[in-house]
Amino acid sequence: MPERDLAAEFRAGNVRGLARAITLVERRDPAVRRLLAELGQPRPPVVGFTGAPGTGKSTLVDALIRHWRALGRKVAVIAVDPNSPYSGGAILGDRIRMQGHALDPGVYIRSMGARGHLGGLSLATREAVRLLGAFGFDEVVLETVGVGQSELEVAAVADTTVVVMAPGLGDGVQMIKAGILEIADVLVVNKADLAGAQRAAQELRTMLNLAPRTEWKPPIVMTVALSGEGMDELEQALARHRHYLEGSGEGRRRMQARLREEAADLVGQWAREAALRLLEADGELGRLADESPYVAAEQILSRLGTGGERAEARA
Repeated sequence: MPERDLAAEFRAGNVRGLARAITLVERRDPAVRRLLAELGQPRPPVVGFTGAPGTGKSTLVDALIRHWRALGRKVAVIAVDPNSPYSGGAILGDRIRMQGHALDPGVYIRSMGARGHLGGLSLATREAVRLLGAFGFDEVVLETVGVGQSELEVAAVADTTVVVMAPGLGDGVQMIKAGILEIADVLVVNKADLAGAQRAAQELRTMLNLAPRTEWKPPIVMTVALSGEGMDELEQALARHRHYLEGSGEGRRRMQARLREEAADLVGQWAREAALRLLEADGELGRLADESPYVAAEQILSRLGTGGERAEARA
């Protein structure tokens, strides 16, 4: 589809145009850059949800969507799933669990595979957020599968990171190991109707009291996602954090950090693509890579305008 037609579909509010644009993002099509330049790049607030599997993240997000829709807000959800190492396909369980909103024009749900990116967060996710903002969504939710580094990397994309836990899953120890408390802006104890929920909340309070003092102290919200209990409190906690980001300057600092990280990721991606083209086009480089990938890498960096030693010194 021509870019002009795609931009027109965007402006007309055609969700098929949005879906096609995000597909182009996933394919790393250069046309996306021109489309974003034409549409402008308003960035909606992004709330990231992470936590161990089994804590009820998808059910919680589903309840928050209902709460926001009752307030008249348009909501988009990006569920980032791991890709199959064989087919490249993503696990679409989160999208299936949220199908109750399928007929609501004010809700858009998209599953995106990790595309091999370390930690599970795709480079395409950040551009998809910009497209959703250009389309007019008021809220964007980013949910990760909660495995490995994705729990930490969600904070690099989200404005507010919500860490979800549930009683009886041993999450306290895992949080200490992975440093999850450091990236949490809001802590949620879901399934609060189960035995052990209050004890889990008390353990979290103890951990927060032992952590270094910071200007923002993550609130602990008790929820029962299946019944919608605690959604008002969660919404209020998110609103307080947004107010803090705006008033303290932390929001601007995070935005600058996000842009620097994205620029570095793009440089890395483009350099990798250029290196692969050199290896395919130059038989001598290919043979050199078979014998010594280090020497081949230095030769590639030299041709790309930098030196291997300087690159190592910066690493």
